[in-house]
Amino acid sequence: MPTQDIHQAACHCGAVQFEVTLQGGLDSARRCTCSYCAMRGAVALTAPLDGLKIVSGQEVLKLYQFNTKTAEHYFCSVCGIYTHHKRRSNPNEYGVNAACLAGVSPFDFDQVIVNNGVQHPTDYPDADQIAGVLRFDRN
Repeated sequence: MPTQDIHQAACHCGAVQFEVTLQGGLDSARRCTCSYCAMRGAVALTAPLDGLKIVSGQEVLKLYQFNTKTAEHYFCSVCGIYTHHKRRSNPNEYGVNAACLAGVSPFDFDQVIVNNGVQHPTDYPDADQIAGVLRFDRN
């Protein structure tokens, strides 16, 4: 059975506060090479759809969608920070910005698997799903 961790989370300005139950804990960390994720640069963690609860700030959350409009990317309209998204690859999961979790930084991960979002598995089922690994080497 997958590990589950409950975390308190917020955007940069604190206008959006949420609680998230992670599937696989911090080991679920991923990046993606699609055009949006490549520009956003966040490390995303996995949560089930019923594992994310907005505690406050629902009214300032904004939705961004592109291309197939299947994925739902949410961000704070006050500070602009991406908080979470409903995944195109698995619409039963959220990707959650690791940097929003209290006490977690994207620099806590020695390495993060990078998914091939350019050749999305929905569009290219035979393509490699892993594009590479992002590593952080501390001085």
